[in-house]
Amino acid sequence: MRYPAAEKLEIIRLVEQSALPVRRTLENIGIPRATFYRWYALYQTGGPEALDDRHPKPDRVWNRIPDDVRERIVNLALDESALSPRELAVRFTDTKAILSRRHRSIGCSSTPTRSASSFWWTQKIGSSLFGVGSNVIRQLD
Repeated sequence: MRYPAAEKLEIIRLVEQSALPVRRTLENIGIPRATFYRWYALYQTGGPEALDDRHPKPDRVWNRIPDDVRERIVNLALDESALSPRELAVRFTDTKAILSRRHRSIGCSSTPTRSASSFWWTQKIGSSLFGVGSNVIRQLD
């Protein structure tokens, strides 16, 4: 259960003013000790404002396709509207520009063979953007 900041502050003050030991006070009000001490540490370092809930939000999505690559995929899909998502994934990964750019960005000086690089990009682009599983893509190679 989530408690608003005002309730957290009230619980902290209640525990501080209680004549009972902290452990017993927390047992009586039904708050785990670890939770209380986490709130108390926040309160001591940042005051009552630190008790406000912060929504967990990732800084960056680990499998997000870069915007420039996404734009090129969308342009390809618009230009080649007759292709299925699987065919678009394969067509996109077979372009030399994508492969050489990807390998330069990770520090490789030369473009690798089609099989190694195409497999990685086909798997990433196909599964995350087009909803195509890697088993289906392997059959297309």
